[in-house]
Amino acid sequence: MFPALVRPLKLALFTGTADPAPLAGRRWRFTAPKAIFPFRVFDAVRLADTLLALAVYLTTFSEVWDRLDNRAVTEPPNFLVTLTTLCYSLPVLLRDRWPLAAWRLALGLLPAALYLDRWIDNFPEQGITYTWPMITMYLLVLYTTASRTDLPVAVVTWVVSVLILGVANSNVVVLGGIIFAVPIVLGYNVRARRQASVKLAEEEKLKGAAEGAQAVLEERARIARELHDVVAHHMSVIAIQAEAVPLKARGDAKQLEEGLGEIRALSLEAIAQLRQVLGVLRDSDGRKETAPQPDLDRVDELVANARAAGLAVLFRRSGTTEGVPQAVALSAYRIVQESLSNVMRHAPGATVSLEVMRAGSELVVRVANGPSKQPGAEPTAKSAGHGLVGMRERVEMLSGSLEAGPIDDGFEVVARLPVGAP
Repeated sequence: MFPALVRPLKLALFTGTADPAPLAGRRWRFTAPKAIFPFRVFDAVRLADTLLALAVYLTTFSEVWDRLDNRAVTEPPNFLVTLTTLCYSLPVLLRDRWPLAAWRLALGLLPAALYLDRWIDNFPEQGITYTWPMITMYLLVLYTTASRTDLPVAVVTWVVSVLILGVANSNVVVLGGIIFAVPIVLGYNVRARRQASVKLAEEEKLKGAAEGAQAVLEERARIARELHDVVAHHMSVIAIQAEAVPLKARGDAKQLEEGLGEIRALSLEAIAQLRQVLGVLRDSDGRKETAPQPDLDRVDELVANARAAGLAVLFRRSGTTEGVPQAVALSAYRIVQESLSNVMRHAPGATVSLEVMRAGSELVVRVANGPSKQPGAEPTAKSAGHGLVGMRERVEMLSGSLEAGPIDDGFEVVARLPVGAP
């Protein structure tokens, strides 16, 4: 407990420093010619302190000599008058830059002021005369100290001030303690509100950073989903084509050339779509790719690729697709693309039933496949899971529904996407 009491006393009297001055909203800018006002920007608080310190200095200096003339006492040394005027004015001038230093200076010079006051009154027994410059100076210094230091240090300044007042004049120690407490309480409240504002600003900054990080994660997930859809589909088709073309050609150079041409066309299409997805990441100026995204009109291309890879695709389109939002059309395209890719990987040569129909205010996409006609790759948790997760994310983003699971000897995916009234 003893060190806890000594530390604030040590900080207040010797080693402590105050918080920096809050400069927000204190700047005055003059638009007058620079020849008239060489300093175009002023700190309003420090300018007011300078003017007040000058007024206190002149008032104190004039009052001291008026009292000396009226009482016709022996003139005190000039340095004593100078110390008295500085005791009242210099702390006011320094309080905003160095609050604790100003308070220490006021305490250090106060004995000279008190001694001069008693000299002028010929050392009366009734005590000291308290002038308005003295009261104004000390209350301002106490307020600034309390508003820029921790509460224990501010309490120590109040205790020391009351003790000094009791030594100088014990008759007013209670009243002085109450008066000294007013600027301490006001300063503490101002500091508490200021700290709350700073904390709130920091929390808002952290919240903004967290929201930015969340946006980055969402964008990365979207790009990863797009890359997965593009790469998985095209690479599956290319892999199956590369395996089937030599068997289908059986030494026929023309069929081999046609098959390789199809593989090349698929590769170029995959590269083009990859460039489209990655365009926003590669642009140093932050411009986004403006090429149109795939939509329902390009589902026929997916069907053609799947048929070329050996799938028997039965495609049926019903209802109008006019007025379907771009996001819904893109999601439907990606769901068809991912579903066909999964069939190519896990059920090569299977018969696929694909339906895209407008049913009222919904766009329904159904992809169902039968058993594989040849051994296919076994689905792993990672390969199968990511595709289905991507589908579910797309559907949930549009407030739709997705059903995916085995049927008979195959697999079925049914997505329902809201599109509004037809």
